[in-house]
Amino acid sequence: MIADEAAAESPLWAEALRPEGERELEAIFSPLLAEARYAVALETIYEGYLLHYGRPRLFAPKDGHSALLLGDYLYAHGLVRVAAQEGVDAIADLAALISRCSQLRADALPGDGEAWAATAVFLGQAPLAAGRNARETASDDAVDHALSLHTARLS
Repeated sequence: MIADEAAAESPLWAEALRPEGERELEAIFSPLLAEARYAVALETIYEGYLLHYGRPRLFAPKDGHSALLLGDYLYAHGLVRVAAQEGVDAIADLAALISRCSQLRADALPGDGEAWAATAVFLGQAPLAAGRNARETASDDAVDHALSLHTARLS
């Protein structure tokens, strides 16, 4: 769905798609969501994050400029998906997540995976402002699995 919609939006995004058989479709943080209605939106935003900072699952842009633009497009498209669900509090949380993780990356600090996990678990409840930890309600196994997949995408 993410890949098809991006390809329909722009020939540049279509050109950046990995061949269908090479796309990695495993969801990373959406399995932690309390509300499944945000799953595609969260994974869309995460794919944008991977285009900026890691190894994307669906795309292989030809250069860094295209990766940056496509990542920004996916951030915006994911937020539009949340807005369509009338998730104003969720939009605020995702904007805070993008900002926090960008700052962590700029400062070469750890903690982005934990921020993604906490936001997924407590989406719509200002988890980053409240210092929430995903392990408060999600199982250790589920959080560990998401963090493991996340770490593999960034190395």
